[in-house]
Formats: sequence, C-alpha cells, structure tokens
Amino acid sequence: MKEISRRLFLGASASLALAAGTPILQAAAGDSPNASPEGTTIPSATSITDNGGAVWTVSAGVIYRNGATVGETYNVSVLLWYGGMVYHSGTGGQWYVCLNNTWLKVTDPRIPLSAPAGLMYGVNGHYDTQLSPAVIADRMSALGASVFRVNTGGNASTIGAAATIASYLNSAGKTTFPVIDAGLRDANGALAYGSESDAYNAARAIGTQVAQALAPHGVTMYECGNELTRDPYIILPSHEADAGTKAIDFNNTNWPIMRGFMKGLIDGVKTVQPSAACGINFCKSDIAAADALWDGMQPDGSGGYPQIRWDITTWHNYEGDGDIFHIGTDGAGPSFNLPVYVKARYGKPFMMTEWNSDPNQGTAHRASYIPTQLAEFQAHRSTEAFQSAMFYELDGGDQWGLTEGDGTPLNPPYSAFQSFVSAHPDV
Repeated sequence: MKEISRRLFLGASASLALAAGTPILQAAAGDSPNASPEGTTIPSATSITDNGGAVWTVSAGVIYRNGATVGETYNVSVLLWYGGMVYHSGTGGQWYVCLNNTWLKVTDPRIPLSAPAGLMYGVNGHYDTQLSPAVIADRMSALGASVFRVNTGGNASTIGAAATIASYLNSAGKTTFPVIDAGLRDANGALAYGSESDAYNAARAIGTQVAQALAPHGVTMYECGNELTRDPYIILPSHEADAGTKAIDFNNTNWPIMRGFMKGLIDGVKTVQPSAACGINFCKSDIAAADALWDGMQPDGSGGYPQIRWDITTWHNYEGDGDIFHIGTDGAGPSFNLPVYVKARYGKPFMMTEWNSDPNQGTAHRASYIPTQLAEFQAHRSTEAFQSAMFYELDGGDQWGLTEGDGTPLNPPYSAFQSFVSAHPDV
C-alpha cells in the first residue's frame, strides 16, 4: 500500500490533457513529433520512425535502425509500429518485440484481448481501517464499486481482520481482492532471508495461511506481494528514479530472494485453491522486472532460473509516474503503451490495483483526474483485457481518499467517481 515517501510525484502527467473523445494514443512529452502513425507496417511503408526519432527499415528480410542491424533478424515478413514499440513477424508467423536491442517472443499486439464485466471499478482499503465492513459495503454500493482491495500481512491478526471484511463483503455481493503485504525484511529492516529457498518456504507458508482464511469467504483472486520490485534491497538505489525498463536497474545478488518469495506466495495460495488467480504487482514501467521473472532471468542477463507465472498482470501507476498508456522508458525515454506490451508478452488480464493523482494537489485536482483516468482505463477493457482499476484509496481523507477516515463522503472526488461510474456502468 502506498506511502508518500515511497513515490516521486513529478507534476501533472500527459494524461490530464486527455478529454473524453480524445484518441487514447497520443504523443507524450519527449516523443519525436515525426513518429510514424500508430499501426504503420513495412510493407506497405518503406520506413518507420519511432518515438525516439530512429528510422527503421527492412532489407532482404533483415531489420535496420538508422542503417545498423538490430539484434539478429532474418526472413522478416512484416515490421510493425504499435503502442510505442517495434514488432516483427517472420515467415514462420512468430512475433517479436524489440526491447533494449533484444527481440522477445510475443503475440501480435493488435489482437484484442477482452476482460469480462463485473470488476472494472474498485477501491483500496486496509485491514485496520476504522470503517466497519458494513460501512465499506455501503460506500462501495453508493460509488458503484464492486472490488475492495485489502492488505494482509503474514500473521494471524492481519489475516483475521482481512477475513472479517471479506466475509461481510461476500454476503453483500462484493469482491474482496487481498494483497499479501508480507515483505522481504525482518523487524529491524534487514533482509530477512539468506537464500531463494528460505524465502520460498517462508512465503509458501504465508500464502497457504492467507488462502485458508479467505477462501471460505468467496475470495478467488490474490495479489502476491506488494511493490517488492521497489524495495531498496531489489532496485538499485542509484536507479530508483528510473522506470524499470532495463534489467540493470535491479540488484542481481538479491533478485533470487524476491523471486523465491513471489513464487512461494503463489504456490502457497494454489496449494489451497488450485484454481485461484494470482497476480504480482509492478510499478512505473517495470517491464524488465516482469520479463526477467517471466523468463527466469537474472538482472545480469543470465538465464535458466525458475520462471514465475501469474494469472493476472497487476500494476501500480500514480500521476507522477506518467500515463500508463504512453509512459516513459526508464524514467526519461520515449513513451510506450505498457498494457499493450504486457498483453503481447504475457497474454493475461490486466489490473491497475493502485492509482491516484498527485496527493500534493488537493481534492479539486483529484476530482478532475478521476474521470479522465477512468475513461482511459475503461476504453481498454475490450482491447487489452483491462479488467479492473482499484483507486487508492477509499478512506484516505484529504490526501488520497474518496471519503474521510470515518467514511464521510469527501467531495468533489467522491462525486466525481460516483458520477463517472453511474454514467459508464460496468456491463
């Protein structure tokens, strides 16, 4: 869950300029004004210009960027510019995307992936909230929200508190989405585990305990870990302001600890509920972190390690991080459409499990930001399987919330959320 000290807010994002009816894909600050139109292909075009201004061509089946080859390519039948990235397919039909001069296997990013209705609108809360479960359910109904994301640690008291909330919400027809908020540190803040196997075993026990407590209350989805890629033991301190699109942003020595912990949480949940849907959340544009986990790679580029497989791709994105649909690479580079990329890479439903505006701006700014972002999110439900957007948070008061700490509606953000959902039902 979010703490102000853990997030850099960099001012208004490009998304604030997005009004209803404006095309979703648009140039972001720093993008080349000469970038090719979305969906340009070779053939029929003779060249593609990317958001960084580089010119791509194909000759004799080989791909060139500014006249130099990019990786090893041959028998290329189509080069595609889509979602701020360059894709290609060969005569065999396999698609690839170029990231950091490496071609990674994907599916055709233009193929739509749809998410079913019912989970689009959600809110965040805490196991130790002063709101009763009845008040949470009442505020959710008034807002039109169907999902309550609640954190739980690895001990009986936090798990029990989350289960009490889940029990009531289940009876009220609401969905509880627990985030297992157990981390990599001990009580003194030091790295708690000495090996990947130690981290795995501890996390598996936690995941099992959480699922045993929550499964009886209709819980079928879990978020396994909370912003673990952003722990200073995992992301290199000198790279913390970067966006995570390069593997070198992360600590190679400690990476296996995080990987083992994530895998342990997932396996623990699935020991109890084999059909449960498990997600791992990422932040900013941590696609290098996601790719490394998915492919069993280390930050140093070595491979052959355990591959982490999730059922839902979950992300955190705040205003200062930039617009998720054209977010900058590694903090400052040209933008790309992150949900398009992860759809093509992993083929899983996408959830924005934490989002909000700059908390330093006040409630009027938040009220303006909410419908703008919800309009973007909803527009991608049928194309990038954008299944849910969970606002952070329900009872966060003036700095974050839709209500005061006691559940009193906080306007204008409360009314802005409520009005949008009323006008755009999740059907």
